[in-house]
Amino acid sequence: MDHHQSYASVGVGGDRFPQWSIQETRDLLMIRAELDPNFMDNKRNKILWELVSTRMKEKGFARSAEQCKGKWKNLVTRFKGCEAMETEAMKQQSFPFYNELKVIFAARMQRILWLEAEAGGAASSSSKKKAALQFSSDEEDDLKEDSEEEKSGGPKKKRKIKGNPPSGNINNQSMNIINGIKEIMEEYMNKQIQMEMRWLKAYEEREEERRAREMEWRQTMEALENERLMMDKRWREREEQWKIREEARAEKRDALITALLNKLTREDI
Repeated sequence: MDHHQSYASVGVGGDRFPQWSIQETRDLLMIRAELDPNFMDNKRNKILWELVSTRMKEKGFARSAEQCKGKWKNLVTRFKGCEAMETEAMKQQSFPFYNELKVIFAARMQRILWLEAEAGGAASSSSKKKAALQFSSDEEDDLKEDSEEEKSGGPKKKRKIKGNPPSGNINNQSMNIINGIKEIMEEYMNKQIQMEMRWLKAYEEREEERRAREMEWRQTMEALENERLMMDKRWREREEQWKIREEARAEKRDALITALLNKLTREDI
């Protein structure tokens, strides 16, 4: 059983639901990524989760809005838990959907930067405003729930909130996400360059092969043309020899006929 599926089987209130398949989880993340700007702009997301449920059903997965919401919270919690790991390989190995969540949060941060750029730096209440923009209302609810659990649990214990970082760490998280975007773009550009180099090498090999085939074809055609000319020459020589022999036979025939006529003429006299 995949590690992430153990999260999938537990829903809101501890109820158990059918486990989420890998494809089902990826479809959920794709739908959630498309609707993420709407989740960030609306405080009441119940209707949006109903829309997510409807789209999941269109893809053949019967999941309620609460199931989709619970699965999303579990995925976000696991993603935040991976942030403390040192390398990308460790994060991806620990959480199969790390890259998908990373893209969603990177796009979210990009929207934050655009909004700040459009505001012309007027958004100086940075940490609170960034926190409000960076987490949807559902994710903010998780923060409040975790905070209340800490208060009601007796003596306060220092612990990290996996689902959402405290507002004081927003700048660091923003830089981490921006650096992550840069790494993704650099990796993408390197792959593009490698692909272009492989394509150029393959193109040069094909071009060299084409030139070799063209040269071979030209040599073959030249040899065939020379052979045709030789055959034509031999045919003309044979035709000339045939004409000479035919003319010689005709002369002998005429001479014989003339001799016979002369002989017959003398006998008649």
